[in-house]
Amino acid sequence: MSPMAPISDRGGIIRYEPAAALAAGAVIAMVMADCRAPAASPGIGSPLTPAATVGTAAPPAASTRSPPAATPVTSAPSPALSGSTATATDVAACPEDMAQVAHDFCPTLQRHCLRSEYDKSNHITICHLFAPDRQRCLDPRVHLHFCIDRYEFPNREGAHPPVMIDWHDADRLCTEAGKRLCTEHEWTAACEGPEEQPFPYGHARDPARCNIDNPWLSPHLSRIYSQDPATRDAELARLDQSVPSGARPRCVSGFGVFDLTGNLDEWVSGDTTQPGRRPDRAALKGGAWGHVRNACRPVTASHAPNFSYYFVSTRCCRDPTPHAVN
Repeated sequence: MSPMAPISDRGGIIRYEPAAALAAGAVIAMVMADCRAPAASPGIGSPLTPAATVGTAAPPAASTRSPPAATPVTSAPSPALSGSTATATDVAACPEDMAQVAHDFCPTLQRHCLRSEYDKSNHITICHLFAPDRQRCLDPRVHLHFCIDRYEFPNREGAHPPVMIDWHDADRLCTEAGKRLCTEHEWTAACEGPEEQPFPYGHARDPARCNIDNPWLSPHLSRIYSQDPATRDAELARLDQSVPSGARPRCVSGFGVFDLTGNLDEWVSGDTTQPGRRPDRAALKGGAWGHVRNACRPVTASHAPNFSYYFVSTRCCRDPTPHAVN
């Protein structure tokens, strides 16, 4: 394998390193599992965004985390604000094109997998069905209240999200839109919905709902990162298996947010308190269009912030605008 070759050989997805192999019936603490990246390459802006020139850096090896010892918390959020957990201070407004989320988020959620598959090519175990009545919170809950784009950037139904953007590009795009990158916990909370489901739409993995499980197409990295726009764009068009934002209307979470799992990987501001995490907060969520976990909890946290790739994009968040409470 050459230094520039992608580690994965399926689905256009760089190989995920699971925290532990799952067997059917296994119990897994859904914290976050990293992936291992190839050597970072010069970033190139997508045809839909200004080009960005960045340096190169090799990311560290992926790390895993075992569930911490904690007193289980089994209480579920009570309905309010579209089924979320709200407080008196949560009376606020989000723009019409953003979903408002007020939720007591569980940082470490233990789930029971009923049916799984080990994918040899990606070296990952994919859970296809979780037990809806066998999950519990292992950490104290954290109250979150935020607005999140309903669609991937630029947050317009029918638009094609930009690709080949690095973490710095994503941060800049959100800032220029008067927003910010979502935190890792915010993204996960919006994906799981008020009922804290492992997938945006339920407890069973369903490729008919979201844009996942597309066939693997081998990328030519020299063309992806070519300085010649025609060469680069032709290769990106050949590899592209994404769909326009909202094209899968049933790929929506309980908070009304679309395309969170599958379609494109999304940059977030990662949780640096996790052991072994990068200090620069660069992290990816969602899993893109290939045959990978495509669930709400997994995260890729081993890429350098100047990493860009043909299935990497983003979405934005912001704080709600407070309203006076009479």
